[in-house]
Amino acid sequence: MLKASVAAGRSGPVITLSGEADLTSAAQLGALLSAQLSDGTRELTIDVSGLRFADSASVRTLMLAARTLKDRDGSLVLLHPQRPVARVLELTGAVHMFTVCRTPRSDPGQESSTE
Repeated sequence: MLKASVAAGRSGPVITLSGEADLTSAAQLGALLSAQLSDGTRELTIDVSGLRFADSASVRTLMLAARTLKDRDGSLVLLHPQRPVARVLELTGAVHMFTVCRTPRSDPGQESSTE
């Protein structure tokens, strides 16, 4: 089951996802992202540290949001993906669509990003 919450961040909305994102929750994820993008948002951060699993349908949904933001000269940032989620992003090539912060911000020397 996918759980999601939204908060205001410094540069735009911050969505926190936890649980599992799969075909059964792709529509929910899509609606959530669409709602955040509907007002012209250019920067969107998604904390996926609590997401244990993401399938290709969910990754596609994230990629569509990233493309929308890129068309606006913005970006989508994924925070702290767990190994299974990071692996799906790498295998699908989707990792290149986002800025990915792999380690907690409390250790900025270990932070890496990929666009």
